[in-house]
Amino acid sequence: MSASPDSADGLLRRLEWTVIRRLDGLLQGDYRTLFRGFGLDLADLREYQAHDDVRHIDWNVTARTQVPHVRVFNEDREVTAWFLCDLSPSVDFGSGEATKREVLTEFVAVLARLLTRQGNKVGAILTDGINLLVVPPRGGRQQVLHLISRIAQNPRLLRAPQTDLGAFLTRALGTIKRRSILFVISDFVSAPGWERGLSMLARRHELLAVRLVDPVDSALPEIGMLPFEDAESGEQLFVDTSNKGFRKRFLALAEEHEAALLGAYARAGCDVLELSTYDDLVDAIRRFAELRKTQRTLSGGGTVPPHLSASLAGVEENSA
Repeated sequence: MSASPDSADGLLRRLEWTVIRRLDGLLQGDYRTLFRGFGLDLADLREYQAHDDVRHIDWNVTARTQVPHVRVFNEDREVTAWFLCDLSPSVDFGSGEATKREVLTEFVAVLARLLTRQGNKVGAILTDGINLLVVPPRGGRQQVLHLISRIAQNPRLLRAPQTDLGAFLTRALGTIKRRSILFVISDFVSAPGWERGLSMLARRHELLAVRLVDPVDSALPEIGMLPFEDAESGEQLFVDTSNKGFRKRFLALAEEHEAALLGAYARAGCDVLELSTYDDLVDAIRRFAELRKTQRTLSGGGTVPPHLSASLAGVEENSA
């Protein structure tokens, strides 16, 4: 992908026609599923209903009336979103027609356009493992084109130090002051310890980890002798992919790595969307929408005082 403004505009026009147009039909314009504001103004009080978020119960009114009441809010729909993009050499890999970097670029373009169409602002922090670039958040289609161009202009490095995603996330924590939606987009091939930075971001912001994957990451094809090269260190190794023992060991290591990643995400307390180089972007964003629905449903937890538990249970039984 070239870095010219024309190519950025061409890419965005293609995505608007092939992806965003399809999403408009599938989501029927209901982008509240995807994006939610953070500012809340108290609008009203009403009696508790089944599946209400118990954290919105007004305990003063509930104590006076002995009937559970919840606060109803008007939501400030404007949000600021940041795309934290890992552009280190390992994301230039792809076993098919698309590389992880190309998938990253298209994902950022689509999500940024969906956000800016609703009057929201988008920004980005980019790293190639050596350099760091901050694109301040702004609104409008021109900002989306600017993001695409900045990602495309970031050089593809043939060699780089081992990616330190933890240091990148820590720097992002110091850069992003206002509560925002964060998309951390990476293949998470990094020096260990990055989950601490992810956890710190998740405490302050609404965060989604977008993991870039390729089928070859987890299963080797049986195609004979192949040269393998570490994208960051440049170390090369010839392997026999037809060797059953080697493929078995590779699969075991891949499963061990997968389990370690899932554990790290869990410790960080963030949701994860896997984005494959073979994915249909519409399907991927539909998965994102379903993830958001599940997240919002599960976030309705909380602790209810024992003397009101029976009252809430009665309300839910009557509503069933």
